[in-house]
Amino acid sequence: MTARLADIAAQAGVSEATVSRVLNGKPGVAAATRESVLAALDVLGYERPVRLRRRSAGLVGLITPELDNPIFPALAQVIGQNLTRQGYTPVLATQTPGGSTEDELTEMLVERGVSGIIFVSGLHADTSADMQRYDQLRGQGVPFVLVNGFSPKVRAPFVSPDDRAAMRLAVTHLAALGHTRIGLAVGPRRFVPVLRKIEGFRQGMREQLGLSPEESDELVEHSLYTLEGGQAAADALIRRGCTAVICASDMMALGAIRAARQQGLAVPRDVSVVGFDDSPLIAFTDPPLTTIRQPVQAMGQAAVRALLEEIGGTPAPHSEFIFLPELVVRGSTAAGPQGQSSPARRAPADVPARG
Repeated sequence: MTARLADIAAQAGVSEATVSRVLNGKPGVAAATRESVLAALDVLGYERPVRLRRRSAGLVGLITPELDNPIFPALAQVIGQNLTRQGYTPVLATQTPGGSTEDELTEMLVERGVSGIIFVSGLHADTSADMQRYDQLRGQGVPFVLVNGFSPKVRAPFVSPDDRAAMRLAVTHLAALGHTRIGLAVGPRRFVPVLRKIEGFRQGMREQLGLSPEESDELVEHSLYTLEGGQAAADALIRRGCTAVICASDMMALGAIRAARQQGLAVPRDVSVVGFDDSPLIAFTDPPLTTIRQPVQAMGQAAVRALLEEIGGTPAPHSEFIFLPELVVRGSTAAGPQGQSSPARRAPADVPARG
């Protein structure tokens, strides 16, 4: 027991006496200190004493797309941790191709009496979707918060990264490196984050390179948010002469690097690549990926805070909370080719250029 107390005290940064008071439920310990000791128990793998186990304040549903993209597990972890700290039990429901739809998952969660639901990159981000489904959910008395996407037709708190600012950051970085032919690889046009990224891309290209919206649009390629989608989009952009490609996700960026290499080009010597998300492990790719970091921690905390205010009967403003992203410069971007022909013109002669 003494060894265990010492371990917990060292982990929490408090005295063994304080740990003992917390474990025995004694008064006189600050709430923040108590939370530190309980967190240390969890980190070290010790089971909490029965008297310290908080009764669940209720279930909260979290609906995400499939977890293949590392940004969604990262968001789910932050949201789940923050819900647990507030006494709620998170229930993760994921959509998979051919599996349950968002509506089916919502119905399942409502039938189980959840206190609220957080939607991540759901149908609220799809401009072609019917937003009445959210009115119906509100009519059932279920509070909800929507992450990454926006619709003025839905009365609820929204939490999003600033997609426009993200693209301006990426374009500014690449233009400063001397790139004048910059492409954008994004998802399908019907999604709100895609439309916003295109807006930001146009703004950045106008401010940095003097291009018109029409000229910028010629450098935009729509594809899927997958490695294969990024590869296809980047392949087309490189053949149009782009020496740099901005991607709408880190997975797409890895595909863009593959596309460059399959054309016999090196990243970043011949083609620079910028991702989006700063997913876990992305700093350890070859080369380490320059990317736009989504403020996952802040966004997850804000989503939980807004939902708990809804649950508590003091609704958060039914507007959008927008969080600024951050450019993280690593090894996949470098100075643009100086005095060289474009990669498209240096591609093998038997491969026809497209676009």
